[in-house]
Amino acid sequence: MTKINRSLKKSHSDVAREVNRYCVLTRTRRISRIITSIYDEQLRPYGVNAPQFSLLVLVARLGGATRAEIGRANYQDRSTLSRNLGLLLSEGWIEEIPSAEGGRSRPIVISRSGSELLVSAASGWRSAQLKAEELLGKNGVSAIVHLADGIAADTKTERT
Repeated sequence: MTKINRSLKKSHSDVAREVNRYCVLTRTRRISRIITSIYDEQLRPYGVNAPQFSLLVLVARLGGATRAEIGRANYQDRSTLSRNLGLLLSEGWIEEIPSAEGGRSRPIVISRSGSELLVSAASGWRSAQLKAEELLGKNGVSAIVHLADGIAADTKTERT
């Protein structure tokens, strides 16, 4: 009997115990919510939340990218990305510029307002970073950075 067939014979409470004990998804989502709340708290005085700040940093780093390029770089589906970019556009933190080729593609860049926000909110980000490092420890931070960079590199290789 395969492992999958054995799991089909389990009760819902057995499955819940198994997932609770071993599930990588539930643990990474819990870690994400805790860490996000730390950054949200420190970025709140600047009028930006952690996901918005992260996306603003990505747009600044890419220096003029299409929605598709931003979505691929941020591992986001089209609808989620459109919603998140819409918030940044409505706040004036990013802007779409006419394409040099004159096509339908309009690269997205950080605006002057977004650049000012990024610079001013950096102190909030630094405070959040210190709190996250205190919570996770240097080894925890190093492990997360190593895993994230490795997974991103592996995923990028698979996509090409």
